[in-house]
Formats: sequence, structure tokens, C-alpha cells
Amino acid sequence: MRVLYVFIDGVGYGEAGEKNPVCPEVCPTLCKLMQAAVQLDTRLDVPGLPQSATGQATLYTGVNAAQVMGRHKEGFPGPTLCKLLQENNIFMELRRRGLQVCFADAYFADTPDELSARRFKSVTTIMALTTPEVIRYQRDMLAGRAVLHDLTREAVIPKGYTGPLITPTIAADQILSIAAENDFTLFEYFLTDIAGHSQNRERAEAVLKSLDACLEGLLQGLDDDTLFVLTSDHGNIEDLSTRGHTFNPVPLAAIGPHAEQILTGSTSLIDVMSRILRVLCPQGDAFR
Repeated sequence: MRVLYVFIDGVGYGEAGEKNPVCPEVCPTLCKLMQAAVQLDTRLDVPGLPQSATGQATLYTGVNAAQVMGRHKEGFPGPTLCKLLQENNIFMELRRRGLQVCFADAYFADTPDELSARRFKSVTTIMALTTPEVIRYQRDMLAGRAVLHDLTREAVIPKGYTGPLITPTIAADQILSIAAENDFTLFEYFLTDIAGHSQNRERAEAVLKSLDACLEGLLQGLDDDTLFVLTSDHGNIEDLSTRGHTFNPVPLAAIGPHAEQILTGSTSLIDVMSRILRVLCPQGDAFR
């Protein structure tokens, strides 16, 4: 059995209406997944709007990162969250147990040193640098062995990319091929959060349609041995009336073997990592 974990930044449950582009007319596959999903709390018993750095750190460590910080932390993690991620994360836990792990997003870079030298690093980058063997680069992207965060490669044209573009459906095929070679594969998509901050309905719909085409391809191509898991860190794009995040819960969807073990009893971001570890390592030592 293997796990394909798709993380989508900034997608929560909102009220239907003009300000919510997360609807069946725009993204039917995502909406079906959300309808069948359980809803996760993102507030983590800490006052203030949920934010990306603490939300993602919680998902990938199983520790309430907002409580560790004493607040919700936006953007890029600082020293406290970096320490938390470097001490324990889902990549480290699975690699320690001998599993094959891959971060399927292609970095527009060539080496771990190049990533380490970057001034601003995302939660996932800090996590990946603890296990550099999981990282894939632009050479992997060109070989179809990694997918750029925007699915189509258009995002790196301003950075000098002149190679071929791909469709979200081809991106789905490539992600499935990567997942077939690994016990655990993570793919991260964050354009939803950026579009939500823009409050631009047209932009939000374009992003959601691209994502939905990829999700449709992933679900159609899943084999019987792959558990598909999807979640988010906080709400945003479901409410374009505000530039900031929302207090709305986010989905935890699971399809495939042991899906019920992922969903049953899950109530917040804290619960996701431990359940993935338990389905992949049922004979392993206790997880926190």
C-alpha cells in the first residue's frame, strides 16, 4: 500500500454565493471530495485567524504549532517553527522506518545547497531539507519526474523557463507515476491561497478549474493499492469578501485502502499525520 497526499493551501467550507467560487459549476471534483470529507478545525485553540506557517507545521508534525508559538504564524516559519520541523516531520518519520518518500513538487533549483541558501523558505522546504533525498529539481520536472507547484509550468516563465508547458491532466499522470514508485508522495498546491488573497473571482475560478482538472485525473488514475488523502491548512478562497484567511473548517478527504482509518475520529489539523503514519507503518512504534 502507498499514500498520495495532496495538500491544497487555503481552501475551507464557506457559504454558497457570489463570493464563494468553490462550487460544482467551477470545481465539481473538489466539491465532491469536500462533500464526502470530514471537516477539520484550524483554530487549534489559539485566538486569531489561522495561518499557513503554523497550520502546515501542525499538519506535517502532528504537534499543535500554534500553541508552540503562542499565536498563529503567517507566511514563512521563523526559528521556533524551524526547530519544530527539523526535530520531527512526516518525511523524517517515514524515512526512519525505511519507507520510500518523495516530495513531488519540482523546485526551480539544482541542489539542496541552493535551496538552503534561500532567505525565505516554506514549511515544506524546511521539512524537505531534513531529508534531501525526497527533493526533486528542475531536471526532474523536465524528465516528467516532478511537477511544478502550478501544474502547468507557466509560473516559471518569468524566471527564464523556455521549455514545454503541460496540462493539469498531464500533471496528474506524472504525479500518479511518481506515487507508484514511492510509499509516500506529497504534492503541494498553493495557488488557491494566492487567488483567495487577490479577491478576484475570475482568477480564483481559473485556479480552481486547473486544480480540478488535475484532481479529476488523479482520482480516475488511482489504483487499488493507493490511498489518496487531501487536506488544507486554513480557509481563504471560499470567501472572496475578505482579503485575509477565514475561521472556516477545512476538508480531510480520503479514498482508497484504509480511508476510514484516516477519517474516523479526525477533528483538527493535529490528527492527520499520526493517521497517515499508522496506515503506512501499522507495526511501528508509538507515534506522538
